[in-house]
Amino acid sequence: MARREETAQQAEAPTAHRPVPSVPTLGIGVVGYAFMGAAHSQGWRTAGHVFELPMRPVLAAICGRDRAAVDAAAARHGWAAAETDWRALVARDDVQLVDICTPGDSHAEIAIAALEAGKHVLCEKPLANTVAEAETMAEAAERAAARGQVAMVGFNYRKVPAISYARRLIGEGRLGTLRHVRAAYLQDWLVDPEAPLTWRLRRERAGSGALGDLGAHIVDLAQHLAGEPLTGVSAVSRTFVTRRPLPAAPSAGLSAAVGTDAHRDGDDPRDGDGGGYEAGDGRDGAVTVDDATVFTGRFASGALASFEATRMAAGRKNALRLEINGERGSLAFDLERLNELSFHDHTEPAATAGFRRILVTEPEHPYLEAWWPPGHALGYEHTFVHQARDLVRTIAEGTAPAPSFADGLQVQRVLAAVQESAEKNSVHTPVVL
Repeated sequence: MARREETAQQAEAPTAHRPVPSVPTLGIGVVGYAFMGAAHSQGWRTAGHVFELPMRPVLAAICGRDRAAVDAAAARHGWAAAETDWRALVARDDVQLVDICTPGDSHAEIAIAALEAGKHVLCEKPLANTVAEAETMAEAAERAAARGQVAMVGFNYRKVPAISYARRLIGEGRLGTLRHVRAAYLQDWLVDPEAPLTWRLRRERAGSGALGDLGAHIVDLAQHLAGEPLTGVSAVSRTFVTRRPLPAAPSAGLSAAVGTDAHRDGDDPRDGDGGGYEAGDGRDGAVTVDDATVFTGRFASGALASFEATRMAAGRKNALRLEINGERGSLAFDLERLNELSFHDHTEPAATAGFRRILVTEPEHPYLEAWWPPGHALGYEHTFVHQARDLVRTIAEGTAPAPSFADGLQVQRVLAAVQESAEKNSVHTPVVL
């Protein structure tokens, strides 16, 4: 114990007297500054202070339409400058990487423009609102890769240490041939029928509802952990509350408790096009996305999968749960206990076998070598730090990003097949590969 405490004290000792190695800088520009913009800002601000990186992220500029609000966000999150037009941000000489944290309907335009301008790109999930848009983005990313640019999609839950460790165990064959994957992502912020009609409830802005917002994450994780794509799905979806009140004041996409206003990123559903609502008495509008989607799937190997994505599960705030069953064992993960992984080794004697809790906080676990002593837990915000670390290393090393725009396109194709199946009374629908 004394050795461990000594190591921790050494890690925490001041480093001002040590020579700081000279490394090139990487200027970051973020488009959007509400929920995701703030989370990404945290990641970029922290990564270089925790990990030894081959390039030093510099918070060059942040962008949003409201001048006063974006200036305040720049000051709060540590950005050197603020812009009110994303085109101006892309054109800045001090920005080498454009980080897109806007609604899905603007992803393709911003990402392609940034790539064509010679920038690296990080784009929030889902990659786009349609397969066609995602295809153009993936094609642009492929062309840019030939010029040495990197394009990554922000599936941040891959960066949870327990998820990364689960991927390692599966890759080592600890589960053997996979049989089943079960995935559920449950939230409750739309249970109240008086919750306002934000941009996340409009298909033209968000692409889909719970499916794209939550389902995209669990589809990506399932394919990532299984190491193979889904080849077909059968789905059912439902919109339980078909009309909602128009926002009395600009509100955040998740809930008022988030504490940021979505419209300040240009996300106001009433902005620009007159709102786009199918208004009733002028005080409410039609919900045009799903509240919940449930579907089954098949992997290329023949393994089966089931998925549930809903924003109507009372009492569930951010419950992402996975279980993977194989011929030799099983793994289970719960985001609400994100420092833990449950593992069952089915090759052990039945008298002593069973699920055991692995506390994923050891230096040998993914990402943990730079954090706290064993047993000191990490949280949600650390996934964005790890995402920033991985992207900087990918750029410096000239390697392929993970997850790539091609990975994002594959998820988009699964989402499209799910929507098609749900519209056709749950008929089994192949995923275009």
